[in-house]
Amino acid sequence: MTIDKERLIKEFMTLVSIDSPSLLERKIGDYLKHKLEELGFTVTEDDAGSKLGGNCGNIYGFLEGSTDMSPLLFCVHMDTVEPSGGKQAVLSSDGMIRSMGNTVLGADDFAGIAALLEALYTIKENKFTHRPIELLFTVAEEIYCKGAKQFDYTNIMSKEAYVLDLSGDVGAAAYQAPSILSLLIDVKGKASHAGFAPQEGIHAVQAAADAVAKLKLGKIDDITTVNIGLVQGGLATNIVPELCTVSGEIRSYSHKRAMEAAEEVRKQFERSAEAFGAKINFEVITNCQAYETPKDHSVVIRFEEACRTLNIPFSLLRTFGGSDNNVLAEHGITGIVLACAMNRCHSCEEYTTVEELVRIAELTRVLMTSEVNAG
Repeated sequence: MTIDKERLIKEFMTLVSIDSPSLLERKIGDYLKHKLEELGFTVTEDDAGSKLGGNCGNIYGFLEGSTDMSPLLFCVHMDTVEPSGGKQAVLSSDGMIRSMGNTVLGADDFAGIAALLEALYTIKENKFTHRPIELLFTVAEEIYCKGAKQFDYTNIMSKEAYVLDLSGDVGAAAYQAPSILSLLIDVKGKASHAGFAPQEGIHAVQAAADAVAKLKLGKIDDITTVNIGLVQGGLATNIVPELCTVSGEIRSYSHKRAMEAAEEVRKQFERSAEAFGAKINFEVITNCQAYETPKDHSVVIRFEEACRTLNIPFSLLRTFGGSDNNVLAEHGITGIVLACAMNRCHSCEEYTTVEELVRIAELTRVLMTSEVNAG
């Protein structure tokens, strides 16, 4: 093993101590730019922050490598979910690393960032031959990959990528992820006094409720889910509500099927609105678009060979969550999402372990030095 365990843990704990909620990643961005420059990278920052109303852009780094090897992109995100203010990593004698219990830990995605940095330190110190390496540190990933969507991919040389952003044991990798659609529906009725003249009103909440009651929700087929998560309407108990706003979500491994499901929801709301004399405004937002990376692709083969080299059991799986890899796929970059020592993410019970951090750092180092070129 070439990884410096003590340095890796110290780096991880330092990263955790830097607050970086979505759209407020300035401190971690500056920290990483300094680290990358020390490692010999050419570093740039885009204007995603200003476009999104944040204070930091996506950070890109390039390190020249062997011209006999094709370039490879590694992608992680800099933001964390809430509650995150004042995070502290606590290392137990059993090798578990948790937060103080009142915040998330931030292993999502600081475990991935720490692994990247340690792999690069090791490569530099040991003068390992490595491929040209591209790094992309994105902002606002936790709010539907908004940062990655702002990045200009025309200058990316890599045709393949590893996104370090998956929970589970190191050695797992997601090769498929869904489209995720948000539904925003306004049901518009007519206000009237609920006591003196209810017959003169058009009850927007009742029309919306009728539509929701008639929808098939949950898992509607083998690859698709539909959910209505928020229903908001009315101004007072003595007023027939004029407006009801309904928000929902659709996920599917097929983008076509996701859009079909959205159309089914729209039609039901139209039918229910018409029955009550109401009208609707229906909006569909595509947050992530589905992808599937072939299991025989070189990006998968390289990963499996790296796991064999390190005697790490490996597995390929489908995830029903989105990541920056969805965005990379839209731009013609073929990738998989690697499990990277994060567990119970998006909760104050989030944790990692020293053993898993070492494992993902070593795996990342082997991928950076692998001689398997893009196929």
